[in-house]
Amino acid sequence: MPHSFTLPNLRREAAALWRLAWPMLIGQLATVGMGVADVAMTGHASADELAAVSLGASIWSIILVTVSGTMMAINSVVAHDVGAGELARIPHAVRQSLWKALGVGVLAMLLANLATLLFEHLYLTPHVQRQATLFVHAISIGLPPFAAYRALYGYSTSINETKPVMLIAILGLLFNVFVNWLLVFGHWGLPRLGGVGCAVATGLCMWLMLAAMLVWMRLAPAYRATYPFTHWEWPHWPEIRSMLRLGLPIGVTYFAEVSAFGAVSLLVARYGVVQVSAHQIALNFSSLVFMVPLSFGIGLITRVGQAVGEGNPVRARFVAWVGVWMSLAFAVLSALFIVLCRRQIAAAYTSDAAVQALCEQLLLFAALFQLSDATQVATSCAIRGYKVTRQPMQIQLLAFWGFALPLGCWLGLAPQWLPWSPAQPMAAAGFWIGLVIGLTVAAVLLSWSLQRLSLARVAEGRTG
Repeated sequence: MPHSFTLPNLRREAAALWRLAWPMLIGQLATVGMGVADVAMTGHASADELAAVSLGASIWSIILVTVSGTMMAINSVVAHDVGAGELARIPHAVRQSLWKALGVGVLAMLLANLATLLFEHLYLTPHVQRQATLFVHAISIGLPPFAAYRALYGYSTSINETKPVMLIAILGLLFNVFVNWLLVFGHWGLPRLGGVGCAVATGLCMWLMLAAMLVWMRLAPAYRATYPFTHWEWPHWPEIRSMLRLGLPIGVTYFAEVSAFGAVSLLVARYGVVQVSAHQIALNFSSLVFMVPLSFGIGLITRVGQAVGEGNPVRARFVAWVGVWMSLAFAVLSALFIVLCRRQIAAAYTSDAAVQALCEQLLLFAALFQLSDATQVATSCAIRGYKVTRQPMQIQLLAFWGFALPLGCWLGLAPQWLPWSPAQPMAAAGFWIGLVIGLTVAAVLLSWSLQRLSLARVAEGRTG
């Protein structure tokens, strides 16, 4: 059987998923590189500018990730239509997704600017508060085009066109670094804007990436059968509401995950520079490694969605589990690498002996982290390929806010009013134990959910 778990079938499916995922991986790494460039370049401007960028980027990243998740509904919608051979329905879905992007992007821009009111309560110096606020005001101009770009990103990847998103992300990274250089330091007679220059560069970069995607779609033959800009179309509210029902749970999930990690960083900060520095290094390296299973997961939305759309639940189940096992296999390799090379990883980030020593301990937790994190992202994306988004949201909310954060607070802070608290706070290590346990809960529950869902669809196909 073409979808049985034999070695040749596994190789074919793994190769197909890898062809889909690797350009997205390069694109994800290029996008992460924009944030790295912002921090690195403002760090050479001044400590105050770096602080302002760090504060502004904390708001930007939470809202950006939430918008990205909310716009992911188009991935499964288009993938289902491709699988069903209903190519004529795709242009309408993409046009409506762009109307949705307009609303989501404008709302996100307003929320980002309102969130700067939080800076007034953080006891910042007037200069840092002013620069952080200006950073958010400037970078928020990129949220509407980013939402539209993510709609077209989802459309492109779901018709198996992933190389454009890789090349456009690399173009965006190069543009971002160059304009940072001009505006942060005031080269070529331009004003020296410091951290605000990074925000202007990133906001402009979002518009450039949207324009590049539109031009690519207009010129590339692969988009002709489903090209969405053949005529004007007003918003169709039932279609938009349907996509919001699919996308909002993903956006809430992404918000819950990013805000939980942000909360952990704030709580660890009370234990001083060594603890927070080691925590940030371990988390940063884990985030980089996470890009691989995340790319597999986005590819799974397409692969599973196309199989479901063509009415082949057996293939959908096969595709889903091959993707999960690929993500887990990579996680095993990355975990071994982290365990064996944790000293070198810590040394690459810092020369401080105390930070290095603690970072090496936290990287052991990061190695465990890889297994559950890769499994939960792959299984949740496979479930979304079935157009099921509410159940992954519920499970991940439970994992992050029901297990990871409370357990982390119990172990890391050791409040004496709680029974059975540790004698001494475990600080960063306690929070990492909470994260590992929370993500393990998510991985187990999502794997169980995917198993039930995929078997139920197979049974329905046999009796239908």
